[in-house]
Formats: sequence, C-alpha cells, structure tokens
Amino acid sequence: MNLLLQLLTLTSLCLTVYGLDNGLALTPPMGWLSWERFRCITDCKNDPDNCVSENLYKVMADQIVKDGYLAAGYDHVNIDDCWMAAERDSQGKLVADPERFPNGMKALADYVHSKGLKLGIYESMGYKTCRGLPGTYGHIETDAKTFAEWGIDMVKMDKCHTPGAALTQQGFINMSIAMNKTGRPMIFSCEWPNVGGNRNWTLIANHCNTIRNGRDIQDSWPSLITILDSFITNQDTFAAISKPGSYNDPDMLIIGDYSLSLDQSKSQMALWSIMAVQLMMSNDLRTIPIQFKEILLNKEVIKVNQDKLGIMGKRIMKTPDHQIEIWTKPLSGGSFAVVFFSRAEDIPRPVTVTPERLGFNHTAGYIMYELFDHQHLGHFMADEELSFKVNPVGVVMLRGDPAHGKTKLDYIKSNKIL
Repeated sequence: MNLLLQLLTLTSLCLTVYGLDNGLALTPPMGWLSWERFRCITDCKNDPDNCVSENLYKVMADQIVKDGYLAAGYDHVNIDDCWMAAERDSQGKLVADPERFPNGMKALADYVHSKGLKLGIYESMGYKTCRGLPGTYGHIETDAKTFAEWGIDMVKMDKCHTPGAALTQQGFINMSIAMNKTGRPMIFSCEWPNVGGNRNWTLIANHCNTIRNGRDIQDSWPSLITILDSFITNQDTFAAISKPGSYNDPDMLIIGDYSLSLDQSKSQMALWSIMAVQLMMSNDLRTIPIQFKEILLNKEVIKVNQDKLGIMGKRIMKTPDHQIEIWTKPLSGGSFAVVFFSRAEDIPRPVTVTPERLGFNHTAGYIMYELFDHQHLGHFMADEELSFKVNPVGVVMLRGDPAHGKTKLDYIKSNKIL
C-alpha cells in the first residue's frame, strides 16, 4: 500500500509539472467575451445583429481593433456557450452550428488572427454544456485536438452536467495535459473550483491559467458586490495562487452594459485591476458610450493589472466608519497601487492615509499619480498624508513610484516649483 501511495504521489507531481508547462498568461488575459451581454441568443432570423454567430464575433473583432481596445491590451475574442451543433459528427468531433457559423470555426479563427487577435472557445467538463449541447467529458483528447486544429487560443471550461466532483476534477487535469500535448499554445480557463468537493488550490493553479472562483456575474451592482465580498473572504487563499501563468477570475467586466453608473464602472475597473484578475469585457462595443469606453481604455489602470509580478492586491483596512475600503498591490520596481473604494451610497466620504501606513516605506518617498483623473499629485515622503474624498460607490485609484534617491527638495527644484 505504501508503495502504491508513493507511485500515485509521483504520478501526480509529474502531471502537475506537465500541466504547468505552457508558458502562457504571464499577465492576466484581456479581451472580450460574449456571454453576459449576448447569452444564448440563437434566433438569427429575428435578431441577426445580436445572435451568437460568426458575424457577431467578426464584428466585435473589428471593433476591438478599430476602437483601440487591441492597442490597450484586449487581444482575445472569446466565444461562450451555444456555438455548437446539437450533435457531434460521425467521428465524435464537435461541430459549429452550420447555420450560424456556416464557414466553420477554423475560418473564424483565421479571420480573428488576421486582425492580430486571438480566439477563445467554450466547453463544459460534463456530458453537456450548461445549455444542453455536447459536453467534453468522455471526449477530452478529441476536443483538445479539435480546438488545436481550428487554431483556438483559449479554452473556457465550464462545470455543468458533470459526472461528480472527483471525476470532474480529474477531467480538468486530463484536459490540461491533452491541450499541452497538441503542441498548440492554448490558455486554459477553468471553472474547476465551482465543481465542489475538496479544493486543492495549488493543484488547480498548476493546471489552469485562469481560475473562476465564484458565481456568474449578472448585469447588476449587487451581483458585482457579492462576487467582491467572496474575494475579500478568500483573499489570502486566492492571493497565494496568483502568479504569472495562473490568475483568478471573478468573471466579466460589465462596464458599458445596462446597470452600472459611471462611478460603479470605475470601481469595477479599479478593483478587478488591483486584484490582478483577467479582464474580459462583456458588452456591445458597437454602442458603448464614450465615457465607459474611456474607463476600459485607461492604460494606467490596465498597467496596474498587467504588472509582471502578478501579485493579487488585497483589502488591507477599512476606515473607522467602515465606509471606505483600502486595497493595495505591490508593483514592479518598488512601486505600488492603492484603491480607496467607497461602500457609502449617500455622500462623498473623506479618507486620509500615508504611504507608510499602507505598508510602503521608500526612504526617498514616492511620486504619486491619480489614475482616473490623470493627475500628477507630486512627491510625498512615506510619512506624509494623502487626503481625498471618494464618491458614493466610487473609487480613487493611485500609483506610487519610488523617487529613486531624490529628496523632496531635489524633486521640487527639478520641477522648478521654487
């Protein structure tokens, strides 16, 4: 028995190393995903502009390039459920719905690639997808090979209609290995933690590039807050698995959809960015208002999300009235980001802190920037106070860069303030 256990442990370790070895998602993936906005609309006769079809993904690919999203880092166009035909073909392979994807997935991938973008696809580690279409369980190697042949760049694996926790968990491991065996680089986005059973977070992170660890987001502020609160409750666990190649996923950005206000949209962008999670928009890029587009294209906020250290920012404190939360994230080169997030729903709330109290103590102080208003705040020593008012359900987001040996007087002189 002891020998058997040793062999099983060795096998698990070998699989873990192999599952890690794809060299992808060194920073959190970014892009656009259809599900939250377009769901499973399949009636292309009556709703041709919004149905899940090759036309929808081509149009969104065009918008991503034309409107500057690709230049900002959003380089994936990801398909969700309802893309496939009701049955596999005679060889057991998945087939795209022939009416809505008449040219097939390979042609769609070629189109997306021609725009400088990557194509993602959806499946479920079960007998069926969430909408009752053919699932991957029992077809793992076939599906991995099919996706590679089509030129897929990212695979989102759901957890509907599964055979049970243990078998499903092993299915995710086997899919990770099968994808690597194809020789095609494909990011693996897993809903493994939502399967149930015992969660070995290290094992999950070893086989998944992004990890959905919560419920689906809906187009509502309460839904977003429920997900955020779950991340706060589990932030130490989630932070431990956040690193280049393995990132958490609290689900899609709903900025520019129907429900979020401007301040709420800034809050989602700031919090998702400081948590170092994947940024997948789910909106209609054809009609998004300019002020929401500007939030999504904020390169300084995105830069925080894409920092090469891959550290997940965490909530470190709340103000005495519990209305303002303070989140921090260490960045490359000794820099840091901080988000002041207001839970208040009535009036702007004041907050005052020092870099030192936030845990940052560079001897020469920090050059501070406000990232949404694009304001240069100046040079602050570690013990100097920063004071702001934060809008209801809004944020103030700052970046601090070390002054690199200059004293505050040197900084003032160099900027001709004196």
